[in-house]
This record gives sequence, structure tokens and C-alpha cells, in this order.
Amino acid sequence: MQKAYALKRQVNEAILACQDKKAEQVTILELEKDSGAFTDYFVVCTGTNPRQIQTIADAVDERLEAIGIRVTHKEGYKQAEWVLLDYVDFVVHIFSENARQYYDLERLWKSATKLEPAELAVKRRRTAATASSTRKKRA
Repeated sequence: MQKAYALKRQVNEAILACQDKKAEQVTILELEKDSGAFTDYFVVCTGTNPRQIQTIADAVDERLEAIGIRVTHKEGYKQAEWVLLDYVDFVVHIFSENARQYYDLERLWKSATKLEPAELAVKRRRTAATASSTRKKRA
């Protein structure tokens, strides 16, 4: 249960990084256990130009590194048509519009459950420290 929560939090952080950099069409594919998939989730999004695609990739990398998660494999950054960031339990795919249409991961992995970003949002647990800081702000 704890691992599932941690994984959802990591994927959610990647989604937030994509959204912060104005990625378009952010989609999450939850891959079925018996599908032969090598990971649990794909985060798929589109950038409007090579610079934005690289900026989105940088933001995902920085945000996840800040919580102790390092990318295990990165591909396509220089070309910025399709950047792949592999975090083992999930993979972030950042496409140009043309590359996304051409490779069409949603069709290729049609057995996966398609999720909206809000469906994967993780509610942060309220701790004594956050409750204390909330009380201080109100005072």
C-alpha cells in the first residue's frame, strides 16, 4: 500500500511539472499487469516546440530529483521530437505534436486504462507539522 502511494505521488509530481511548463494533452496510461509492460504508468504530453519540450523534460527531472527520484534513462533530449524519461515504475513521454500523432501511444497501448491528471492526484497527508504551520498562518 505504501509503495502504491509513493508511486502515485511520484507520477503526480511528474504531471505537475508538465503542467507547470504548459504541456498540452497530458494523459496518464495505467498499464495492465499482464500486458507485458515493463512499467506501471506512462505520462504522455505534448510540447509546442523543441525548446518547450526540453523545458518540460528539465522540469520533470528537477522536480523528481528534489524528492529523491533520479531518471534511470533519458532519450531524445537533443532532437526534442520525443523525449523519454524512464523512472522504472513509470515513464514520461514528451512529444512534439507530429511525433505524438505518428507514434500514437494511446492506440498502441489501447489495453491501458486512460486516466486524467486529477484522477492520479494524491492528497497530502496532514501531519502535525503542517497543522501547526496552518495554525500559525491563521493567527
